[in-house]
Amino acid sequence: MRYLTTRLSAIVKPVLAKSRFIHKVMQDEPKFFTLPEMVRVLEEFAPLSLAEKWDNVGLLIEPTKPRIVRSALVVNDLTEKVLENAINSSVDLIISYHPPIFVPMKRISQSNWKDRIVAKCLENQIAVYSPHTAWDAVDGGINDWLCSVITGKGVQFDSRPITPNITDPNRGAGRIIEMNQSKPFESVVETIKAGSNLNHVQIAIGSNQNMCSEIKTIALCAGSGASGLKGVPADLYVTGEMSHHDVLDAVHRNISVVLMNHSNSERGFFEVFRSEFYKRFCSDSSDPKLTKILLDSVDDQDPLKTY
Repeated sequence: MRYLTTRLSAIVKPVLAKSRFIHKVMQDEPKFFTLPEMVRVLEEFAPLSLAEKWDNVGLLIEPTKPRIVRSALVVNDLTEKVLENAINSSVDLIISYHPPIFVPMKRISQSNWKDRIVAKCLENQIAVYSPHTAWDAVDGGINDWLCSVITGKGVQFDSRPITPNITDPNRGAGRIIEMNQSKPFESVVETIKAGSNLNHVQIAIGSNQNMCSEIKTIALCAGSGASGLKGVPADLYVTGEMSHHDVLDAVHRNISVVLMNHSNSERGFFEVFRSEFYKRFCSDSSDPKLTKILLDSVDDQDPLKTY
């Protein structure tokens, strides 16, 4: 009996010691968001109810196995080059502002680049989340960032959504800015270029305006804003892109236009999001999180260049 007790003790003690060691390692291990927690955080930042009805937002690709999100990559467009960078960086989640899955997919093959992206994400167990127009509409989101780019530092202004959200009128699509003091059109253009780190923008001058004309009321919409800006009274429209005929219509209504290229009117917000994410969701002293937000400054760029 004494021999059996001794043998059991010899077996149990190492097991208990190992169990205590594993428990201590788990306690000391850095804390990261799980994928469901990360989705909850993203929806807390910008509720999906703010997105346009036609949009495809939220968690679009979910791996079969539970995921710890050690790092998340925020990009404007999930291209094949961007995905390759994400795989090489061992990213667990890609937050793609534009949804890589938008129209219904009847098959996933190797015949086109969007199918290949979905297949590779599934193969590499990478989740994909798209906020798109929810980030446009939320207060402190993309359109509010664009307001600060247009006005510059130290300029006081009031803003409101062009199309208020039905459930929350303080949020919504586009923005109308009323600056406390007017500024010459040329000065506004230079402020936009400086705030967005662009060397060039496209401009159209209202029929009775010139580069010295005073600008006080500005209507803006990140991305492709023609439909949201159409008919809105203002001195200036600012967006990423508009058709030739929409620009002509604005000019004939004595409204000047600044076009930044589609994603250039959006991408600068990602730095703001990263800072806000760390401040709001990772800095709780009782439960700090170490999930990293990464940006791709090499391959995630607007495809159009001024040559």
